[in-house]
Amino acid sequence: TLVAPSATRLEVARAYVISKLGWIRDQQAKLLAQARETPRQFIERESHYLWGRRYLLTVIEADTKPAVKLDHRQITLSVRPGTPQAKREEVMQGWYRSQLHAVVPALIEKWEARLGVKVSAYFLQRMKTKWGGCTPATRSIRLNTELAKKPKDLLEYIVVHELAHLIEPTHSERFTALLDGHYPTWREARAELNELPLAAESWDAQES
Repeated sequence: TLVAPSATRLEVARAYVISKLGWIRDQQAKLLAQARETPRQFIERESHYLWGRRYLLTVIEADTKPAVKLDHRQITLSVRPGTPQAKREEVMQGWYRSQLHAVVPALIEKWEARLGVKVSAYFLQRMKTKWGGCTPATRSIRLNTELAKKPKDLLEYIVVHELAHLIEPTHSERFTALLDGHYPTWREARAELNELPLAAESWDAQES
């Protein structure tokens, strides 16, 4: 999806897209080719990640409301007896979203002040080919829910990246200069993020 200032003429926008098709396809191919996690079954002693740290999953079956709890060594998933894998995954995904919602607003506020921009809304979405997105026309950003599994500094890099698009919608020299000036280690963060595994692809996109 192309996002561009409303004053941009259609033919100019089309010419830009054509000139960048190679780069766009290359970036999508890199994400699609990126290592994938083995599909999770949400069973006892399975490995799961939060903020870059590995935890073993403990599953408790009890006649109580489904919930997820974190302690210093493990993630505990409580579900009703006989809960299918798809429902267990849904509960875990809801928990990951809650972890992101707990930290994203403060990151946005921090970088709104530094970049001199204002975000109208942010959305969490499961995405297969990118870590984030920005729509300057509505001043909203999207973040991949998989970022909850990665180190927090990589989430911050994506937040900075998308907020910078509110100033410069394209990946131009001006955009690169913005990142260089405000987040000098962005290249290292991007490289690290693109080396980490993505989730298995057996899901449909969701937004919240």
